[in-house]
Amino acid sequence: MQRTLALTLARHIVLRKRVYSLRFRPAAAMSTLLINQPKYAWLKELGLNEDNDGVYNGTWGGKGEVVTSYCPANNEPIARVRQATLEEYEETVKKAAEAWKVWADIPAPKRGEIVRQIGDALRQKIKVLGSLVSLEMGKIYVEGVGEVQEYVDVCDYAVGLSRMIGGPVLPSERPGHALIEQWNPVGLVGIITAFNFPVAVYGWNNAIALICGNVCLWKGAPTTPLTSVAVTKIVAEVLEKNNLPGAICSMTCGGADIGTALAKDERVGLVSFTGSTHVGKLVSLMVQERFGRQLLELGGNNAIVVFEDADLSLVVPSTVFAAVGTAGQRCTTTRRLMLHESIHDEVVERIAKAYKQVRIGDPWDPSTLYGPLHTKQAVDQYLAAIEQAKQQGGTVVYGGKVMDRPGNYVEPTIITGLAHDAPIVHTETFVPILYVLKFKTEEEAFAWNNEVKQGLSSSVFTKDMGRVFRWLGPKGSDCGIVNVNIPTSGAEIGGAFGGEKHTGGGRESGSDSWKQYMRRSTCTINYSKDLPLAQGIKFE
Repeated sequence: MQRTLALTLARHIVLRKRVYSLRFRPAAAMSTLLINQPKYAWLKELGLNEDNDGVYNGTWGGKGEVVTSYCPANNEPIARVRQATLEEYEETVKKAAEAWKVWADIPAPKRGEIVRQIGDALRQKIKVLGSLVSLEMGKIYVEGVGEVQEYVDVCDYAVGLSRMIGGPVLPSERPGHALIEQWNPVGLVGIITAFNFPVAVYGWNNAIALICGNVCLWKGAPTTPLTSVAVTKIVAEVLEKNNLPGAICSMTCGGADIGTALAKDERVGLVSFTGSTHVGKLVSLMVQERFGRQLLELGGNNAIVVFEDADLSLVVPSTVFAAVGTAGQRCTTTRRLMLHESIHDEVVERIAKAYKQVRIGDPWDPSTLYGPLHTKQAVDQYLAAIEQAKQQGGTVVYGGKVMDRPGNYVEPTIITGLAHDAPIVHTETFVPILYVLKFKTEEEAFAWNNEVKQGLSSSVFTKDMGRVFRWLGPKGSDCGIVNVNIPTSGAEIGGAFGGEKHTGGGRESGSDSWKQYMRRSTCTINYSKDLPLAQGIKFE
């Protein structure tokens, strides 16, 4: 198995390098970088320069490959980042371990105060950092700002949580004894994040991990390194002002080599990975091989199910937002729209009409609702998926083409006529393609929702309260997020975020997700002078 895994990983690394060669072209000349143009001078407010260090462990560095980050809206170079070497990764882990000795001794409410300051620092930079997310990832400006706001919200949540984490005192069956459930930090949390939420996903993990007493090592997506650097600079400044080791929140920019080292490293108490199911499986196997702890947030082939009694004034905008938002690049994006046969044609017509009104343009233009795909490879995946859908019996009723403009723009697409179990319908493609399916019965619709491998998000539109509770119950949706009369995307931070099956089973953000970042001990304390045994056992 080890040899098979090694070969698979080697092939994956080669593939990733090919992708990087397309996404990260040879270092651009300084004069061509967007950061040097007056229009983008605001990037320097985030501490960014033409060349940026991609390693932080209390000091800044980076001796690895120099990569150039490109803007998806025009494919022009923004700036460069020097990635980490494996030697720098090793140095960073050692510094993080030393920093943990300091951080773990600070009381949780005091740690919460540091997280509060991180949230305030993010508030001060929310517009400029949101603009960077829009520029480098490609999502529209309001979503970029909203993503930073999500990190801020999680910081606020974590501050209160810092005074609440802990376990119960349990009654003991033995006189003079107490049972205490003690929670302690796992130590070093390795956080590997994806391109589509380059700020928020780190924030979910970072804020909660910190108040639990952990230190963090972040490997952001290789295609959004500038965002990783900018966020780390904001956090590092807070730590510095409080005379705390910067390695509490470390960062190593890099590719599959750094991710592999992190996954295999026994010093990493928890690996939190957000990304594709394919890569997540590789990471999971590496972590499990060392009996490590993992938190996986992987793909989602999410469905909206619309019954004949649904309020279509809610269905149409919900579907458009969930299918078109972030250009179909959210893990919670609606990819399957299941319509009762009696309303199928009307809903398709109304959604297609709404698609025509979606404002497409530069993502940093406040009026834009739909921006580019993140990479040219995503454009290729979009075209390949449409071709497969046609071959499998689908009909393109809206979109289906690459747009004739600079950048990675494609038309949001609606495809009808496919079977519910068509291979392409069961394939999560991270692009704005909506497959519309026609069903007859509730049992059929619920079964179709659950038949895909992933189990992240789902939503039903109905006024039937009995159906609502069947949907929420054991024979309803098998997803981690189960909604009623709202889109599949746009989750709040107060609930646990994550999914089942090939989505990975991990939970982040709210509710009791903090438990994933801690280890639990059941402690029995004898405060008497006797030694009674449990279960009434006599050993005399």
